[in-house]
Amino acid sequence: MKAVFIVFNQANTDRVEYMLDQLGVRGFTFFEQVQGRGSISGEPRRGTHTWPEMNSAIITMVDDDRVDELLKDVHKLDLRNKEIGVRAFVWSIEKAV
Repeated sequence: MKAVFIVFNQANTDRVEYMLDQLGVRGFTFFEQVQGRGSISGEPRRGTHTWPEMNSAIITMVDDDRVDELLKDVHKLDLRNKEIGVRAFVWSIEKAV
């Protein structure tokens, strides 16, 4: 099992949730108003006067064989509008209860 952590501009919230629905990924935890800055060319998302936009994030657990399909769809979403961006990171889950 893998944990997939998806960080995205709040403007993409509906698109990310729709993507998960289309893939049959039901369970996730949603984090609103996540602050940060992309590591390469991303503008800060701080919710301030200077940097007013904010990010959100979702973490979901998926079977190993679903990860590539999910990452492919995240990449397609990112290509729709590179300015607002979406990124995904994957961890291995050792145990869960």
